[in-house]
Amino acid sequence: MRSRLLSWAVLPALILSLWVMAAEKGDAARGKQVFKRCAPCHGESGEGNEAIAKAFGVAMKPFSSKEVQALDDAHLKKGIIEGRGKMRPVKLSDQEAADVIAFLRTLKK
Repeated sequence: MRSRLLSWAVLPALILSLWVMAAEKGDAARGKQVFKRCAPCHGESGEGNEAIAKAFGVAMKPFSSKEVQALDDAHLKKGIIEGRGKMRPVKLSDQEAADVIAFLRTLKK
């Protein structure tokens, strides 16, 4: 009886955690749409805008590069949400950030 009761207590938590994991899985097509806000600086395909890089005195690695693609999703999300270097933070929901990261992963060479 006790194990059956425990099973019923654990089941909702398991379902909720699976739902949360599914919700945070990114959709590359939606991410491409969200990424359009980033295109003035980062280029349509994440290649970087040379004029912006020069104006800010920074080097922009293409998002397709091995260095960027080697970063884990948490690192990419932190850079987007908190900003990095001269890049300002971008206000995105967790789902939008996951979508953008899914799009960035499609740029891998």
